[in-house]
Amino acid sequence: MHMKAVLSGLILLCVNASVAANGGQAFMQWSNQSDGAHYGWPSTSEYVPMPTLSSQSVLVFDQSSGQPLLAKNASQQTPIASITKLMTAMLVMDAGLSMNEKITITDADRDTLKGTGSRLAVGSQYTRGQLLHLALIASDNRAAHALGRTYPGGLNRFVASMNRMARALKMHDTTYVEPTGLSSGNRSTALDLAKLTDYAYQNYPEIRSISTTGHYTLGTQRVVVKKKDQKAQVLYRPVAFNNTNRFTRADDWHIGLSKTGFINEAGHCLVMQAQVANRDVIIVLLDAQGTSNRAGDATRIKEWLESGNAYNRVNPASRT
Repeated sequence: MHMKAVLSGLILLCVNASVAANGGQAFMQWSNQSDGAHYGWPSTSEYVPMPTLSSQSVLVFDQSSGQPLLAKNASQQTPIASITKLMTAMLVMDAGLSMNEKITITDADRDTLKGTGSRLAVGSQYTRGQLLHLALIASDNRAAHALGRTYPGGLNRFVASMNRMARALKMHDTTYVEPTGLSSGNRSTALDLAKLTDYAYQNYPEIRSISTTGHYTLGTQRVVVKKKDQKAQVLYRPVAFNNTNRFTRADDWHIGLSKTGFINEAGHCLVMQAQVANRDVIIVLLDAQGTSNRAGDATRIKEWLESGNAYNRVNPASRT
């Protein structure tokens, strides 16, 4: 039976059973554990040289071997900002709702936590499919909130389902309180997010395709432009968005799934599945101070993997 179907059934039954046992090597490595130190993984000191990284929590995971290649504070719980939207997208896909259904943006979708803006005006309508694209590509908070709000049973049931899914995936140190990531109450670890990213990559081809799209446009839209001390103008023009992960537009990256995040409490975050040096890896970066530092960490990890040093074990007997 397909893994996702099994998991959906378990969630509906509210049973936190051994879903991970069927989820591939990654989940077998992680089963019933909450700290990488207990997995029988080799110490990161056995891999040299290691890149110097600014992110406070890091995990680089080899999907083929089911082993970590690099870990830094991987079990440290921290706010995860818009990485939250990856779980939001998974639940929307699992619900089997029409992607063509029109959803109206309402006042309830405004950001009252951080006061961030959005190019999605209250009263405007978009299809569920468009909102899913905007949540994953542009990390739009109104889009993500509207997706959760229109989930069967409403927002409270949606959040409960997020936490049930986390438990089913054995994300032991993960808690969700809302679907956007604006709240610092959405918390997880690099270890848990590697599980989530690996599972999403294996089971949601639509999310893989959407999240790695470099650009997205809504087509020609009615846009009201209001400049200071000037009369508002109504224009009709294409409304385009760039992926918040600039590596999705880079020729030297081969990314299979991606999501970024930022709030002050979380710092700059990134989860990616990528093929580097002919190997499939999951990269999780949490709490980097600045987008340039986050991008720099990802670049240094890529260079390190391409050098082959990640797979060259140091002979303990040769140490001095």
